[in-house]
Amino acid sequence: MDARTVGAVAALTGVSVRTLHHYDHIGLVVPSIRAPSGYRGYTDADVERLHLVLVYRSVGMSLEQIRMLLDDADADVLEHLQRQHRLLLEQADRLQHTIKAVEDLMNAHRSGIQLTADEQIEIFGTTAFSEDYAVEAEQRWGETDAWKQSRQRAAQLTKQDWIDIKAEGDALLQALAEAKRDGVQPGSPAADELVRRHRAAIERFYDVGGEMHRNLVEMYVADERFTRYYDDVEPGLAQFVHDIVIASIDG
Repeated sequence: MDARTVGAVAALTGVSVRTLHHYDHIGLVVPSIRAPSGYRGYTDADVERLHLVLVYRSVGMSLEQIRMLLDDADADVLEHLQRQHRLLLEQADRLQHTIKAVEDLMNAHRSGIQLTADEQIEIFGTTAFSEDYAVEAEQRWGETDAWKQSRQRAAQLTKQDWIDIKAEGDALLQALAEAKRDGVQPGSPAADELVRRHRAAIERFYDVGGEMHRNLVEMYVADERFTRYYDDVEPGLAQFVHDIVIASIDG
């Protein structure tokens, strides 16, 4: 039976040798050929399993979820491929929407047009920070220095600033989700770096001290609108953000 070395599989798939060793260690993709000499060889079936892992990973599934799915004795390869196909179609729909949004912004930018708030919502979609929430926020915090600072800074932002903020926010959200899936622990350097990015994103609008940051993340787990904003990306993500921020502040 022909088999490929770990280096050959890394070159073939673009997955690092270190990652392949990790997948082997956790029982996700284990080389079928193991000689007494220590040689480990990947069969065609092993490489196919690796490709299944990569596709499931690309749509946001954790390694443990993927392992359980692939080890399901009642599922066959065709069933896995059909599931992949559905997930990829969903991802393609989301990507197409994002492409259309960027094209609309490009066209507006070329024409020198300032998009209205309604047009921006149409492009970016609704989030936890909807108009209803904005009204409520003004009622609750309208007299605070942070609210006034936020309004002042927001008024000075250009269209490109808003585009950058949206891109940075999306990137941070995905980084937080990946960190949770990868088991990043509160108080670790990786977690603290995410906390720094999270605070920096907020400080685009107003200054955030430790206690204010604490109050914000407490709200993430207390207000279902904030919880849903994070948990729609990764189940339990709001609690994870809360935990890493609290650990960073208390540490």
